[in-house]
Amino acid sequence: MEMLRGALDWVEQLGALGPILFILLYIVVCVLAIPASVLTLGAGAMFGVLKGTILASVASTLGATAAFVVGRYFARGRVARFIDKDERFKAVDEAVAREGWKIVVLTRLSPVFPFNLQNYAYGLTRVSLHNYVAASWIGMLPGTVLFVYLGSLARLGVETEQAGPAWTAIKLVGLLATIAVTILVTRIARRALEKKVL
Repeated sequence: MEMLRGALDWVEQLGALGPILFILLYIVVCVLAIPASVLTLGAGAMFGVLKGTILASVASTLGATAAFVVGRYFARGRVARFIDKDERFKAVDEAVAREGWKIVVLTRLSPVFPFNLQNYAYGLTRVSLHNYVAASWIGMLPGTVLFVYLGSLARLGVETEQAGPAWTAIKLVGLLATIAVTILVTRIARRALEKKVL
């Protein structure tokens, strides 16, 4: 994690090249199956909510796609041996065969399955690449917005000095609303996923 924080500090100092290198760094982290939450938080701290969400969303989708391609075409045997031990994923694989991209969206919305495991494991399923990419982007978006928003609060101290307590209150209300929506969507997705998989 410290190494990722150091990389974020370096990216922030690169000016116009920063966003491009942020996306490349995110892709590498996904392919190496390193938790990327620090990067998503860092996007909010470095770029703010709107730009940070766009960059983190693009980066996480490209990273997930790269890991999917590696899992499907280059490390299929290794991923299959690892996945065979997880009974949950066998059920998901059967559900994907029936429901396709809908299951990808639901698993992305639900925290039941680790992000990095999904990236590689979906490469072994029958879901098409374009359905996987679209469904992953949609399913990861609420969590991305939440983490970017949380990361943007790191800038709150500077902004408070410039804009005063009213701006702080607006940011905190926005955070609470984002958390509430994310929790609601996650619960709905978990219930729907249980019905589809079982």
